[in-house]
Amino acid sequence: MKATRRHDVRWRRLLAALLAMPLLMFAASAYSAPKTLLVLGDSLSAEYGLTRGSGWVALLDKRLQQEKISTGIINASISGETTIGGKTRLPALLSKHAPDVVIIELGANDALRGLQLSATQANLQALIDMARAAKAKVVLVGMQIPPNYGADYTNKFSQLFPAAAKRNKTALVPFFLKDVADKPALFQADRMHPNEQAQQTLLDNVWPALQPLLK
Repeated sequence: MKATRRHDVRWRRLLAALLAMPLLMFAASAYSAPKTLLVLGDSLSAEYGLTRGSGWVALLDKRLQQEKISTGIINASISGETTIGGKTRLPALLSKHAPDVVIIELGANDALRGLQLSATQANLQALIDMARAAKAKVVLVGMQIPPNYGADYTNKFSQLFPAAAKRNKTALVPFFLKDVADKPALFQADRMHPNEQAQQTLLDNVWPALQPLLK
């Protein structure tokens, strides 16, 4: 009788283990499923003036491989892009690539052209809304401009990004050019675009906001 009971207990345990295996396999595959990252940026992300493959987005790809984070990168950045341009292009990009994460690195060209801050704010909000509607997480990359644009405009522009991130509860890179903007040696001859030596710092500025979203 005891032998029969022991056999019955063992059989139940084996059956339970077999039933649990598909669930465990599904959980493992879901955890390790590769993600897609879309970078929507301007010349700072489009390798303007740089050797191909030396920009911060290319360095990000290498870091992801080194850390064994399975993520494919779509760099949809275009030199000269504005928030309105990004808003026009984003729907098609979302439809085509179905990204899990969208990095929005736009706004600097709006300021350089003296566009109204209200328009930039509205466009940033539209970009965030589009990404979220497509079930993507968002990293908003903050920018600042030189004080020669006027203290009021400069201050209000820099506040657009943290305000939008707080309002929408998105990840935020406080200032993309941190530890670069104040170092002339890290810029190209035009004094506007970071050189190859600056790209690792740009990546390091983005990484803390991005990494948690890729886990």
